[in-house]
Amino acid sequence: MNTKGIILAGGSGTRLYPMTAVFSKQLQPVYDKPMIYYPLAILMLAGIRDILIISTAEDTPNYKKLLGDGSNWGINLNYVIQSKPGGIAEAFIYGEEFIGNSQVLLILGDNIFYGKLDFLRNALGQNKGGTIFGYSINNPSSYGVVEFDDAGNVLSIEEKPKQPKSNYAIPGLYIFTNDVVAIAKNIERSPRGELEITDVQKEYLKMNMLKVELIGRGIAWLDTGTPESMMEASTFIHAIEKRQGHKIACLEEIALEMGFITKEQYIATVNQLPNCSYKDYCLGVVG
Repeated sequence: MNTKGIILAGGSGTRLYPMTAVFSKQLQPVYDKPMIYYPLAILMLAGIRDILIISTAEDTPNYKKLLGDGSNWGINLNYVIQSKPGGIAEAFIYGEEFIGNSQVLLILGDNIFYGKLDFLRNALGQNKGGTIFGYSINNPSSYGVVEFDDAGNVLSIEEKPKQPKSNYAIPGLYIFTNDVVAIAKNIERSPRGELEITDVQKEYLKMNMLKVELIGRGIAWLDTGTPESMMEASTFIHAIEKRQGHKIACLEEIALEMGFITKEQYIATVNQLPNCSYKDYCLGVVG
């Protein structure tokens, strides 16, 4: 089934103020790259080439300046302006025309995943309605929490429960069939005036069409919504890159490895970069 990707990069980023007074959260650096490079890399590594970025009127021009139309990486980037923060589920309404008849993978712009992505590729190939992911953490009460049976069928979803029924939090990564557009249009706004992603998941659960895919211990999930978590993510990325000598979320390298661009196109793209350590690394990939 054809899959399209959405990166939700809106929001006001108030928890990161004053860093976000001028530039959006997803344009802030996580070690040596803008934050949005990391979710974009995940979509590309999942084989997705049609991607929609949803952001604010103020920040969308900056994303266009940073990423362009994606052709340098062999992908198609589209942009939609979200007039004001209206909840994660609102992304599907903004993306209705873009989604069309495809299934869609939505990733939040401040979520970083590192490790082998077989869990994601498997979920994309097996999804029959909605697929969410479960990640075991010590403090699931800070997130949506999923309860499930041995077959991966979701039994319940609770948003920030005081007494969670499992230790599995739901990261900002969701797969849905295109039915999600109609579902998002029909759910009611929460008391805070937003269309909640949890309510979309519960609709799929009512139809017995919601599965959970567990993310194993070999995968790191980093949520970069606070200054502390951004620092932790930067430290993590730096440590891995320094130890292994390979960059994480180098979009040029990923495009080449995935066969989105040829070696000649890769070299032409890299030669356009300004002289910097990032360019040196990219040249070394084919050196």
